Amino acid sequence: RRNGIIKKAREISILCEAQVSVVIFSSSGKMSEYCSPSTTLPKMLERYQQNSGQKLWDAKHESLSAEIDRIKKENDNMQIELRHLKGEDLNSLNPKELIPLQDALQTGLTSVRDKQMEIWKMHKKNERVLEDENKQLTYILQMAMDGNVRELELLYHQKGTEFAPMTTAFRVQP
Repeated sequence: RRNGIIKKAREISILCEAQVSVVIFSSSGKMSEYCSPSTTLPKMLERYQQNSGQKLWDAKHESLSAEIDRIKKENDNMQIELRHLKGEDLNSLNPKELIPLQDALQTGLTSVRDKQMEIWKMHKKNERVLEDENKQLTYILQMAMDGNVRELELLYHQKGTEFAPMTTAFRVQP
């Protein structure tokens, strides 16, 4: 039966040169639809609403639709702006429009350079700390190998808070 109704809708569309839309819901809830090739269901519903004067959507749905349209437009503008920031599609801009773009790029470049400098300084500081630690450990190892146990103990007691307790022992063989 459903296929018969859709077939008749096609025939009416062709024979009468009319725009036809049919939506069918079966008892199981399955939906079937047909629209004339020259239109879409949303266009047909909008046309019905305009001609009949009846509102198919409540104010909430209309405001959501307007919000979706606004967000789509905002998204399109942001994509255009992103292309401009990437250096694409600049021919459509006049010199006055290029100035804010140049300022934004300059600000971004300054921010990136500042971050790079901050990271570089942090790496240099870490490098110096590691070098100092390495020198201290080399000195301690050399004293232990030379058998300067007294100097090693003295150094440990003078800077006891700087050294973590070590559970290792050195064995010096003759």
